Amino acid sequence: MADARPRVHPAVWGFDRAAARYEHGRPDYPIAAIRRLGRALRIGPGTTTVELGAGTGKFTRAWMGLGSAILAIEPIPGMRRQFAQAVPTVPVLPGTAESIPLPDGFADAVVAAQAFHWFRPGPALAEIRRVLRPGGGLGLVWNRPDPDAGASWLRDLRRILHPVWDRATPSDRHSAWKAYFDSGRSGFGPLHEAIVPHTQLMARDQLADRILSLSRVALLPPRQQAGLARQIRELADTHPALRGRPVIRYPYRTHVYWSYRRAVRSKRSGQIGR
Repeated sequence: MADARPRVHPAVWGFDRAAARYEHGRPDYPIAAIRRLGRALRIGPGTTTVELGAGTGKFTRAWMGLGSAILAIEPIPGMRRQFAQAVPTVPVLPGTAESIPLPDGFADAVVAAQAFHWFRPGPALAEIRRVLRPGGGLGLVWNRPDPDAGASWLRDLRRILHPVWDRATPSDRHSAWKAYFDSGRSGFGPLHEAIVPHTQLMARDQLADRILSLSRVALLPPRQQAGLARQIRELADTHPALRGRPVIRYPYRTHVYWSYRRAVRSKRSGQIGR
């Protein structure tokens, strides 16, 4: 019998194991970023949004405040189960960015938070363009740790992760996808960007789950994960900046990108295609 698993990057299957940790440990999204992207994509009541790689619904819950109807797509069963518990009012379908189970011209906007770097950009952008209505837009969002944050405990956390990172982290997918937009082959117009500062206020026990929810870390052997968790908890218990504090401030920059579906002129007929 053929393997029915969706075609995704192998590391993405780490989220199947780590879905509960993802929901517990990952940050939400700042309202300023949501509003900025909503204005750019002209989203509000009466519009329809498709969210790809919806995960446990963290971005979905923020986007709902704009009043758009939302339909979520998520390939990983464990993440869909968490999504259904967290956002029971939003339908979530199995599918991938490269094979979206929706008809042509379904959506006013397609969004992906913390996900687009896992997609194959050529097939994904072709599918996104197919399900968008003329003039529709694509929004991409990432919460990324602030590299300029001066917190000494963050430097110590990076040292703990360094030996794992060399084995666990894929090639720099966070910037490679931009080249496809720059190539002129995306079917979309120019890529726009905004950056919004963000801080995750987390309980002490969330710090280990924040790290263990990383896809490649979730694929490590259980003993190695347990050792990593012990080091992170020890950091939280002993570092002078964290010791005894009930709340940890984890600094981020939220990167927001958007682009609009471009009409393509047929070389043969000279007509504008959809």
